[in-house]
Amino acid sequence: MKQIVCFGDSNTYGLEPGTGERYPWGTRWTSILNEKLGLHMFRVVEEGLCGRTTIFEDPLRSGRRGTQMLPAVLETHGPSEIIILMLGTNDCKQVYGATADLIARGAGKAIEQIKAYAKGSKILLISPIHLGEEVWREEFDPEFSRDSVEVSKKLAESLEKVARKEDVFFLDASLYAQPSSEDQEHMNAEGHRHLAQAVYEKVEAILSA
Repeated sequence: MKQIVCFGDSNTYGLEPGTGERYPWGTRWTSILNEKLGLHMFRVVEEGLCGRTTIFEDPLRSGRRGTQMLPAVLETHGPSEIIILMLGTNDCKQVYGATADLIARGAGKAIEQIKAYAKGSKILLISPIHLGEEVWREEFDPEFSRDSVEVSKKLAESLEKVARKEDVFFLDASLYAQPSSEDQEHMNAEGHRHLAQAVYEKVEAILSA
């Protein structure tokens, strides 16, 4: 059985907008990907954590720095066919004051770790969906600001440059899914379906390369 590890934040975890609950199997994109690839042929490991960043320490929640957790995750699951990395949304929070280029450098650090701890695994870097235009409002997530929205829109360009530099595969999730109107941050069920299809097609291309 081939293994694919998906390392990301709440949109990899499958947080349902406006509820605080997790979408069930068959709705979140990671599980749809597993079903499309074949449950008897592939094991898709869902390593999504709400609030996870690339390199930043969350002052309010511990264990959110991706590069602190990633080596242990890679060692835990062992050899993998593909490692999928989708981070960057939480790095846009105003407390970090990060530019898109700095966030991309953080993703580059994570890629270096994957190459060191999961030698031989192919790597797919996914630029996350954009933040919604109103995400900073009190009723949604005021940890973000208007500037955060603009930074999220610049992530794909910066992350694609890192993917080229590191010679890894790349996908822009914002071309296939958008943040929900319910919370301006997370995908609805339709978004999960669209992203799953895009990732599936990319994975098939990677496996046949």
